[in-house]
Amino acid sequence: MVAVILLLFSIAVYSVSARYRQEEFYDRLKSKAQTTCRLLVKVKGIDKDLLRTIDMNTLTEMLDEKVLIFNTKDELVYSSVDDKLITYHKELLGQVRQNKEIEFLQDQSETIGLLYEEGDEPLVVLASAYDKFGRNKLENLLQTLAWGLIGGIGLTVALGIYFASNSLKPISAINSQVSKITANNLAQKLDEGNRKDEIAQLAINFNTVLGRLNKAFEQQKSFVSHASHELRTPLAALKSEIQLGQRFAKNDPNLEEVFANLFSDTERLISITNNLLFLARSIENMGNMKFTPVRVEDLAFMAKEEILSSFPNYAVFIDYVNIPDNENDTIIEGNEELLKRVLLNLIDNACKYSSNNTARILFETNETDCIIKITDEGIGINKEDIPYLFDPFYRSSHTSEVPGFGIGLSICQRIVDLHHGSIAVQSEPGKGSEFKVTLKHV
Repeated sequence: MVAVILLLFSIAVYSVSARYRQEEFYDRLKSKAQTTCRLLVKVKGIDKDLLRTIDMNTLTEMLDEKVLIFNTKDELVYSSVDDKLITYHKELLGQVRQNKEIEFLQDQSETIGLLYEEGDEPLVVLASAYDKFGRNKLENLLQTLAWGLIGGIGLTVALGIYFASNSLKPISAINSQVSKITANNLAQKLDEGNRKDEIAQLAINFNTVLGRLNKAFEQQKSFVSHASHELRTPLAALKSEIQLGQRFAKNDPNLEEVFANLFSDTERLISITNNLLFLARSIENMGNMKFTPVRVEDLAFMAKEEILSSFPNYAVFIDYVNIPDNENDTIIEGNEELLKRVLLNLIDNACKYSSNNTARILFETNETDCIIKITDEGIGINKEDIPYLFDPFYRSSHTSEVPGFGIGLSICQRIVDLHHGSIAVQSEPGKGSEFKVTLKHV
């Protein structure tokens, strides 16, 4: 926009200057033509050679100046030069008599035609000259405007970049701070600067929204935590009552089936409640959890023993993809109980959704990360289900026959996020799945 404005300004200045030069030069030609005619007509006894000498030595002489005077018979009665005459024809002289004054350009020279009527007969005067001085000034003006345009655009761009970068720095700072805010640190606030300008108001409003979101999250976590905690006691009592009732119903098959169904449903409710309570408390205590060096192989063996004690029919194999070069490559900073919970959930899913109830744990390391892969040869996961797999209570449509609540993978992702790692899945229906947990090693 600035370039267009400067360009239009330069064009306007040059056009006005060129027009002024032309008009001023035509005025000089007109004055010269009238003076020559006046001397020729009014000064008695003036010789044409003398008049030519006067024209050549006048202070107002112009470059390549020529003056021609014609009578009514279109005869040349005076010429200021012997050569380089103005190209003319009778139609031109007739046009001058008709219009009394015309201006035109001939061979880069300005030419004017006048009808002089102060003598005994009207005379036609053609005066021509080349405005070298005016054209040089115009060329200098053009160069000045061109360099001024280039310099102005360059300076505008440089200053624009400088001021734009300075004015956008607060916004860049806000973007940087916003990118670091997650569901785990909603209490973090943006820098509000001077609290007066528009950017400061934006930061203040954003902090207000963050405060409301944080409050809503805290209320939700508090509700889930308290509700889960309050449900555990009556559910435990209900489970005890059902177990007691099963003792008195051993001789009645119908009652045994009823109590068995009640016991199964109660176990499901207790499992859901425990998972919800664990999820709520893990989020609530994120900032207070203690991280210690943990060796992932030891975690895997502990998780294997724990899950096999609950499900003896499961089979779990542990191996390395590559043997670590350094023994510290499999040690990470983390919370042992939480990381063991991740392995338990993933191993349980791998065995539960496999016809052979088998899971394989593979360890792989590189310069920065320790990678844990849990693979199975189970039913697999549909491609359209993978993006929603870690959402709470989400279950694939083809897993409805397998018992579960859809909470375990959500808990795994929360725990891995807490350890600044990542969890991903690759799966093909009918061929099995591979869950990959990537964590930074020490």
